[in-house]
Amino acid sequence: MSNRFTERAQRVILIAQEEAKRLNHDYVGTEHILLGLIALGEGVAAQVLANLGVDLRRVRSEIEKIVGTGDNVMLLGEIPFTPRAKKVLEYAVEEAQHMGHSYVGTEHLLLGLIREEEGVAARVLENLGLRLEVVREEVLNLLGEGQSQQQ
Repeated sequence: MSNRFTERAQRVILIAQEEAKRLNHDYVGTEHILLGLIALGEGVAAQVLANLGVDLRRVRSEIEKIVGTGDNVMLLGEIPFTPRAKKVLEYAVEEAQHMGHSYVGTEHLLLGLIREEEGVAARVLENLGLRLEVVREEVLNLLGEGQSQQQ
């Protein structure tokens, strides 16, 4: 993982791997990254979700309802990321670059999850009414880079 990822963003990825293990999955998918974001519960992404009225417990239950738990597999070593999860990380880096940020934070991971569109995380967030433009605008507002700065 790029050293441009903030400590919180790196913790999200570590928690995502733990969530995959907890659910007995032999992969880290977009849903695990989203579970990592909500489990961390702090940072810009958590604040954005709270400001947009997202119930984090509902996110978790929706994900667990969709993916369920795997068969009791014993996993050793690193769990591979799915192609979609890797794409989320790429999108997160792109989002940071587009915003002129030298770091990748939880907010960029959240935007990457929504941009990916096909994964479980994007479907859950979309079902909760989150749209990319609205989330991006809220991120910029929280960071003090919203409309008022352009005046």
